[in-house]
Amino acid sequence: MTEITKALTEKFAQEIQENQHQMTLQRAVVKNGIKASAENISAAVHNTPVFSIDIKTGKVSNQEQSGRCWMFAALNTFRHKILANFNLKEFELSQNYTFFWDKYEKANYFYENILKTANQERTSREVAFLLQTPQQDGGQWDMIVSIFQKYGAVPKAVMPESRNSSSSNELNNYLNKKLRCDAIALRELVEKNVPMEEIQLIKEGFLQEVYQFLVISLGTPPTEFDFEYRDENQEYHIERGLTPQTFYDKYIGVNLDDYVSIINAPTKDKPYNRSYTVDLLGNVVGGKEVRYLNVEMATLKKLAIAQLEQGESVWFGCDVGQSSTRDSGIMATEAFDVNSLFGIDFDMTKAQRLDYGESLMTHAMVLTGVDLIDGQSTKWKVENSWGEKVGDKGFFVASDAWMDEFTYQVVIRKDLLTAEQLADFNAEPIVLDAWDPMGALA
Repeated sequence: MTEITKALTEKFAQEIQENQHQMTLQRAVVKNGIKASAENISAAVHNTPVFSIDIKTGKVSNQEQSGRCWMFAALNTFRHKILANFNLKEFELSQNYTFFWDKYEKANYFYENILKTANQERTSREVAFLLQTPQQDGGQWDMIVSIFQKYGAVPKAVMPESRNSSSSNELNNYLNKKLRCDAIALRELVEKNVPMEEIQLIKEGFLQEVYQFLVISLGTPPTEFDFEYRDENQEYHIERGLTPQTFYDKYIGVNLDDYVSIINAPTKDKPYNRSYTVDLLGNVVGGKEVRYLNVEMATLKKLAIAQLEQGESVWFGCDVGQSSTRDSGIMATEAFDVNSLFGIDFDMTKAQRLDYGESLMTHAMVLTGVDLIDGQSTKWKVENSWGEKVGDKGFFVASDAWMDEFTYQVVIRKDLLTAEQLADFNAEPIVLDAWDPMGALA
């Protein structure tokens, strides 16, 4: 190994001191920061919020200080349908209700995986992976499907936001602390050869404590409720005695089995036109398996455009922090010219970013529009869940090149796939390691 010598550092320092251009850049960056100094205003000029296909939506929602973007994105796609079908100006589904059941189910999923790996050393990669983050706010499309199919949905007015759903750090801290405590107990029980029937009874006690913790922190999920509203014509409607499932069936009515996840992962270990799943990834034991079909990016965008052309928004997952401006809501590969600022080449291919830990899916949003010129996409309208104070009243614009580089997943109706694509999706999936970047949670 070669150490850094004092002489080498002095050489570097002298070269910078003698370079007036770099000293000028230093003053700008030290005062204003890297991104502010590197921002390219032409990105906004090239990505104006006007689109040839633009689905009507209500106001954007706000996930506040929580990692529930995947839930918000899914609930927003449903909200679009409710607004159109029932002539409503504004409406939101309860994110807190979905949040409650996801936490509850994730606790059980964690317990079962701890038992599944109980004969491995605590330092094995699988066990270490489970203990690193027993549960978190993030998730995948198929995970939210499992929650809706088991628990339905309710209006936000029936189970409003709570302090701990809007700002989830404390809840996650203590829930993970409990799950790690319980993992110790479960692994010790297996080590002592306690019968599994007895272990499951003990686990049931742990789940009761989790339920108690969630009820106190988030509120009690409703089992029956009345739904009343006024439509755009000011006509009053009320329906009494709904359950979360009957509400879902009547007011949302989406057959979630009709949708599949399409990804673009251009790495050598993931051939295109194959289906994939991820080890240890899920939230509901007995729920929907997480499964993707990996395709070329041109195919992914073609499918998203087809769904938008039919008036239906698209849930999608991306790396939102890459080359994006939060305040103006511009996501474009040319948004920042950091290479020129520092004279350093930061560029990687999409595959290299995935392989070397530079990028993965970090956020889920909704595609609600696209601008087409001669049938080719040039920019995309994105409904975010960060409130109206960012972007264009909460809506962002993604350039087509940005989509190519930093979008990893879309959710598409099965009927838009070719017979061959559907067969590829339904084939026996390749199982990816739990820590594979395509197992990232939005």
